[in-house]
Amino acid sequence: MRIALALGGLGAGPERRARMAQPPGPQRKPAAKPKAHAKTIPGPADRKLDMAAPDLALPPPAPTALPAPAPVNRQLFYGDNLEVLCDQIGPSSVDLVYLDPPFKSNQEYNVLFRDHAGERSAAQMRAFEDTWTWGDDDSDAALQETIALGGDIADAMIALHHILHRSDMMAYLAMMAPRLMALRRVLKPTGGLYLHCDPTASHYIKLLLDAIFGPENFRNEIVWERSGAKNDPKRFGRCHDIIFFYSAGPTFTWNVQHTAFQDYSIAKNYTAADPDGRRFRLSDLTANRPGGDTDYEWKGMRPYKGRHWAFSKENMEKFEAEGRIVYRRTGMPVYKRYLDEMPGVALQDVWTDIRLSSADKERLGYPTQKPEALLERIIQASSNEGDVVLDPFCGCGTTIAAAEKLKRG
Repeated sequence: MRIALALGGLGAGPERRARMAQPPGPQRKPAAKPKAHAKTIPGPADRKLDMAAPDLALPPPAPTALPAPAPVNRQLFYGDNLEVLCDQIGPSSVDLVYLDPPFKSNQEYNVLFRDHAGERSAAQMRAFEDTWTWGDDDSDAALQETIALGGDIADAMIALHHILHRSDMMAYLAMMAPRLMALRRVLKPTGGLYLHCDPTASHYIKLLLDAIFGPENFRNEIVWERSGAKNDPKRFGRCHDIIFFYSAGPTFTWNVQHTAFQDYSIAKNYTAADPDGRRFRLSDLTANRPGGDTDYEWKGMRPYKGRHWAFSKENMEKFEAEGRIVYRRTGMPVYKRYLDEMPGVALQDVWTDIRLSSADKERLGYPTQKPEALLERIIQASSNEGDVVLDPFCGCGTTIAAAEKLKRG
């Protein structure tokens, strides 16, 4: 399932504050009326077709009594994402959240719709303005509503206000805080959240995430190298973004991802090859702890002092029959690990291998577009097929495209 939301106003309102303050669990039927409307996305995975629904630009239907939140399936919401999160998405119903909320680019962002010929629709809708300023009642109201909830998030917002005062950054944080709380509410206990930002606001955003998710559920600060070298005057070149990874609790979905070995690592470690050119390295067949049938003599040899065989005698006989054991001059057996059988290096928290250049065919002209490969990596790591993926800021639909491709829902 894919849920894509677009950003609207700031305030939360009393009933919505109460909904955000409630822990995940059964919710009462809300009395609020919907201001956002949704369009079910038909058909399989084509982003241009999925987002080409012209009736999304029509006014929402006449207000009616809002039913209790129900599971959503393949829906694109247009409206205030806070309203949608609180009024139309049930608690503990989402497996993975990815959000990329922009900050201070002073641009107006449009939801990009295209017709079947791939042309932009003339009826594009402005999704939100990235011009956060503290100059009206909305920012102050959002701040006061969050503080009224009490707890760690109230303490964090008060402390930040003491530092930032009535600044544009504080207006941005006042907008983000209730939305992060609403996202925490809709996450399943095994869910995860990835928040994409740049160093302008990342240190402040992390304080909010710690207050809402708990410092113990912080998993990673990922550094993504989004571009090549920059010639920034009087500072080091700025070429990276930050992606925070938090889980909803101690037990969460996690699928280890790997990257290819670098050439220097292959040259250093995989120095041997079979006659057919298949490269391998020799690995120790002993372990420092026993486990099962691991204390025996093999071809007249025993493990080194204080160690044990890493495999049972039955497995050693299997390796021998497969030609996977090589003997050193001392007679000690070692195991042949082939390069083409290895998954690669476990992915670390600095990502330098994914870029989106201006010439890439997936470019749609959206100013903050992210590479599909980036979203695919996140979705593969923290969800499984059929899981619900939510993007509350949507942008040009990269998350939707990646989730569809990977059969989420």
